[in-house]
Amino acid sequence: MEIIAKKYPYNNYKENERTVCSLKEIEKRKIVEHNDLITSVAKMDKVPLKIFELAVSLIDTDNPPKNNTIYLSKTELFAFFKVNDSNKHSRFKEAIMTLHQQSVFEIREMNVHKNKFEYRVISPLEETTWNDYNDIISMTFTKSIMPYLIELKTKFTQYALSDLVDLNSKYSIILYKLLSMNYNQYEHYSNKGGRRAEQVEAYRNPSITVKELRVITDTVNDYERFQSLETWILKKPLEEINAHTSFNVTYDKIKKGRSIDSIVFHIEKKRMADDNSYKLDDRAYQ
Repeated sequence: MEIIAKKYPYNNYKENERTVCSLKEIEKRKIVEHNDLITSVAKMDKVPLKIFELAVSLIDTDNPPKNNTIYLSKTELFAFFKVNDSNKHSRFKEAIMTLHQQSVFEIREMNVHKNKFEYRVISPLEETTWNDYNDIISMTFTKSIMPYLIELKTKFTQYALSDLVDLNSKYSIILYKLLSMNYNQYEHYSNKGGRRAEQVEAYRNPSITVKELRVITDTVNDYERFQSLETWILKKPLEEINAHTSFNVTYDKIKKGRSIDSIVFHIEKKRMADDNSYKLDDRAYQ
């Protein structure tokens, strides 16, 4: 069945060819998401989550895609995941099926008047189409997810797509995005002012309760002992983040009584990662 050929003729694809970048451009590409999406609960595994992030990197926030559809090459997808085995196509199909059937974001938005959260459950993709005779994949986002990807006048976070390539745990990706959200604000207010010194430092040394950490990593019912939680949600993810991204991160455990109540992260940016060319302007903090 010629799904793409009928719905997205070659000429239409050529018009969107700028979104199917060469492999070298992965290093230049950014991902931009609203902070409410950054702090949402991503109920999906690593591979579907990384496919979603790769698709988001193809969105031009100044020129939103027509019909909420981006175009991706299979070549780039397989390179992003560093796979070249014979069953990569069947694995891709399985990951797409999982992304469509099981993956959702549980988004929490604070009602400032009632000082309580309001919740939304959103499926990220409406449709994905491809065929066996060319390199094109089309991915259509749901209309519900798009405001968190394109209507970004304030409260958004930007980070480099290349930082996600070698993260092999969903917890690594979730933590990296959370740390990026805080460090972006640290960089902005350090350069532009507008916050007291202790507030600025708090962005570089963000604190999160263990309870909130469990919520955002979707581990409320997992890793009952803190030692297990620390191993799989903190130690191993931070090893990956420190090895493969622009950050070096350590953390302290804060006790309340005899139990660990919260975690304080300490974020440093590697010198070789001073290039912020992937970022937009300062609209996120105006």
